[in-house]
Amino acid sequence: MLRPTRVRVPGSTSNLGAGFDCLGLALTRHLTAVFTPVPDAAGLRVERHGTLRALDDRPDTHDVFVRAFRRTLEAHKSAAPRGVLVVDSDIPIGRGLGSSAAAVVGAITLALSALDIAVQPGRVFPIAREYESHLDNVAPALLGGLVGVAYDDDTVARAFALPLSDRIGFAFAAPGFELETSRARAALPGRVPFADAVHNLGALAALIRGLATADAELLRLGFADRLHVPHRLPLITGADRAIANAVAAGAWGATVSGAGSGILAVSEPARTRAVADAMAGAFRETSGQGVIEFAAEPDREGAVVG
Repeated sequence: MLRPTRVRVPGSTSNLGAGFDCLGLALTRHLTAVFTPVPDAAGLRVERHGTLRALDDRPDTHDVFVRAFRRTLEAHKSAAPRGVLVVDSDIPIGRGLGSSAAAVVGAITLALSALDIAVQPGRVFPIAREYESHLDNVAPALLGGLVGVAYDDDTVARAFALPLSDRIGFAFAAPGFELETSRARAALPGRVPFADAVHNLGALAALIRGLATADAELLRLGFADRLHVPHRLPLITGADRAIANAVAAGAWGATVSGAGSGILAVSEPARTRAVADAMAGAFRETSGQGVIEFAAEPDREGAVVG
């Protein structure tokens, strides 16, 4: 018998420059989901709110939350769910803020909670990888904070918390269009020069230390990626200008958030509002209406049940 339950899951930004496919940071934009079992119901009724209203014209079989929710129940030999599923989100879709990862984590966590099973990475990650092959958004959505992800023979994932200074502010802005992750990943080369790989190793070391200590110069170096950012920026109209505007407004650095289309910047906390405004201004000039902007804060809780 499934029990009624509620979860809240943060969105996230990944890569953070040189941390391609291995770093993620949970942010205070959230997806919430409530499951109310109704044993005599005909099936599962789904209600979507917030940014998820855009999915109302798609069948439930194309909704990753519903699919992952059902898949988790099936994996634990549960009967098909009957009742009401209400999902709400203020995480922008297709802007590089881990909306699909939040949905997957939220669905798996909700199903485990409905089954009265403890939510642990070892239970969440194997199912999550069926929908999200890279866990750099999944891990912070589950665990909160700044998280690194490494793989054993590219099969078993290990996620671990990394130190994050509270003297770093984050600003986000995105143009009025989505960028599909599949398109952003298709833009990446199959091979990279050896010198670029070596460069990124040093930049990643600088990035991790900079995030721990709020060292502006190390963060500048850590955002100087050569593996993915140069290939994705041309897909985002106005991104170059947005990054230049961010630096002019006092940011220590700015980069593509996840796969895009959003841009994330780091600065002193007192400057994040001005930095977000500056980036948004560039996008308004180049892409018109629908620009998204906000001063972001880390979410250090991750997925919360209840």
